[in-house]
Amino acid sequence: MRSDNYGFTEQSKVFLPERPERENKDRVAQDKELFIRKTFEDNPEKGVELLFKFYYRPLCSHAARYVYSKELAEDLVGEVFERFWQRQLYAQVSTSFQAYLFTAVRHQAFQHLRAEFSKKRPAGIDELDLASLSPSPHQLLQYDELYFEVEKTIQSLSAPVRRVFLMSRFEGKKNTSIAEELQISVKTVEAHITKSLHLLRKTLHDQSLLTVLALIGTLY
Repeated sequence: MRSDNYGFTEQSKVFLPERPERENKDRVAQDKELFIRKTFEDNPEKGVELLFKFYYRPLCSHAARYVYSKELAEDLVGEVFERFWQRQLYAQVSTSFQAYLFTAVRHQAFQHLRAEFSKKRPAGIDELDLASLSPSPHQLLQYDELYFEVEKTIQSLSAPVRRVFLMSRFEGKKNTSIAEELQISVKTVEAHITKSLHLLRKTLHDQSLLTVLALIGTLY
């Protein structure tokens, strides 16, 4: 069977993703971006509605990777959209709206973590230089480092503790609802959540990630 200069046989090439499919996805994304920009030119309010429709859920999922709370993630994304509209930040975006929003939400999540651990008021995206919302590869690596350390800590919890924590922070359920559903006491629920948060804080300290958060705060 013939092999080309890159070591792929004709048979193996069958399993490679086709370039036209990737190009088609890129074209769809570009068309969506152009459509949104045109909508903003005609009616900014409709433009924001489109952004909310296209990206609200993905942005909430993205924020939840860092703050590990569905309810908090939704609040952070809501704050980003509110400032985006009230401050007319859409008029200043030179990158794609998608890239801007994901970076803004990630920043908002990190500012929340900084505030939680240092007791400082988080900065809003209206206080930022838009140019700063283009993270360097090193900053992206730091984002991933934080995410993986948090994820590893959550997975290290015992099954009962992890379940309670996820129900509370990710599903947004109240302690009384969790206690009733799992048939345990409210005090047990509170103890599990306290233990989880304690381990998360310890992880951040042990991994020197608080320094990373502080550094990111100075860069933004």
